[in-house]
Amino acid sequence: MGLNRYFFDTYALFSLVEGRNSYAGYGDKPVFLTVFNLSELYFLVLRDFGESKAKKVYYQFKCCVVELADEILFEALKFRLNNMKKKLSYADCIGYAYAKKNNMIFLTGDEQFSGLDAVELVK
Repeated sequence: MGLNRYFFDTYALFSLVEGRNSYAGYGDKPVFLTVFNLSELYFLVLRDFGESKAKKVYYQFKCCVVELADEILFEALKFRLNNMKKKLSYADCIGYAYAKKNNMIFLTGDEQFSGLDAVELVK
């Protein structure tokens, strides 16, 4: 499996839900995310669109949640510690570590990931 699969961080997922033009080309890609991204996404959709849409989006993406090995969590938290100045979320660090471990592209709009390996930054 090469770098043709995307791990969608919460920013990317929410951009899809909002229908942002910059993410239109990613709508047909298989989605990979963690339960942490799914919970963040649920919160954002609940806040901006209400409970009905939040539950619909939650169940739409629930099947895309990946299982996390302990080693990925350990790597993610070490990465977060080493990048404390960037104030990265736990969810994003875990997603980034998962993407790297699984040779995926980390799809995000978060500028804090700019310049890192295997990151595709889309605003």
